[in-house]
Amino acid sequence: MAKASQNKAASQNKKASQKTPPSLSNADIATDTGLVERLAEIARTHDLSEVVFERDGLHIRVARQAAVAAPVHYTAAAPAVVAPPPVAASPVPPPIANADAPGVVKSPMVGTAYRRPSPEAKPFVEIGSLVKAGEKIMLIEAMKTFNDIVAPRSGTITAIFIDDTQPVEYGEALLTIE
Repeated sequence: MAKASQNKAASQNKKASQKTPPSLSNADIATDTGLVERLAEIARTHDLSEVVFERDGLHIRVARQAAVAAPVHYTAAAPAVVAPPPVAASPVPPPIANADAPGVVKSPMVGTAYRRPSPEAKPFVEIGSLVKAGEKIMLIEAMKTFNDIVAPRSGTITAIFIDDTQPVEYGEALLTIE
């Protein structure tokens, strides 16, 4: 009989140790409603689609649907008419380059031509400048490297076909030395 009572007591202890869902009173439900409202506020504030809360066997999941945005139609604005920047009046319009003319210095590479060593400095040469063979007449930047362009012969600069900071191609006429 002692064994039977021990088995009965163990069975009752086992049932007592199993979790049973807590019963909720009206006060608990009111508290839980406030908790749900706070969880919904957290989801809304942080733009979350779902918030889950678990404690002491209580499991609350608050989920919200993302609002589907109405399609947005974009229309391109008419391009604004912008006046071209004023061009400094040059005394002589730049001559048309004839790459095959005698005395024409051609670009030895593709890059950006610079007629001056720095933006504040005066140009290396101007029309009418006298140059000696081997004298630096401009720079061409290619792949972040500045390459000196030197006069191939002595003479006078009679035409300059490019502007400062202008992109140039291989073989393009840069200037003429006569």
